[in-house]
Amino acid sequence: MTQNIVKMIDHTLLKADAKKADIIKLVEEAIEYSFASVCVNPTWVRTAAQMLADTPEVKVCTVIGFPLGASTPETKAFETKNAIENGADEVDMVINIAALKDRDDELVERDIRAVVEAAKGNALTKVIIETCLLTNEEKVRACELAVKAGADYVKTSTGFSTGGATVEDIQLMRETVGPEIGVKASGGVRSREDALAMVEAGATRIGASSGVAISKGELSLSNY
Repeated sequence: MTQNIVKMIDHTLLKADAKKADIIKLVEEAIEYSFASVCVNPTWVRTAAQMLADTPEVKVCTVIGFPLGASTPETKAFETKNAIENGADEVDMVINIAALKDRDDELVERDIRAVVEAAKGNALTKVIIETCLLTNEEKVRACELAVKAGADYVKTSTGFSTGGATVEDIQLMRETVGPEIGVKASGGVRSREDALAMVEAGATRIGASSGVAISKGELSLSNY
């Protein structure tokens, strides 16, 4: 695998039972392999940021409104600001999926914009649309709303619902957002072949707990 693709990987550990030793190992691996970032739950942002203080090329990513996306825009904005204060460089927020399905596009846009504005100038915003729960029409609408709200990326999945990234969804998302917005494939990317297929389809970032295995050309059994 080329070094450029390795640098697209957000090395991820979001399990509820992940211990500090697990986070330390994750960060050490990210430094060793020069991944784009580590993606951790908000409670571990300060730990990761302290470890990466001398490795600015590896960013600290965290999740907002995770994994359901059902908290309010105001809550997500506060969570974003708190994460940035603790050292987050990137935030991956989950949209209000129910609002999207109710066609309450005003709420969905406001929800995304709350995080974008809270992060503005301090962190990238990636918008998780949870593709496995959406129709194609809903996927397109979610991506359009993310672009309208000023997000930096759209992202397929939390990795904690009924499915993860597919080549078809990455292609649809790329077609919808155009060339200027990032597209992140996450959930079920477990091998070099998976990662290459996602990049070929239009992904510019890969979210995976299998970063080391992907880098080595091995197959991971992880679902994220």
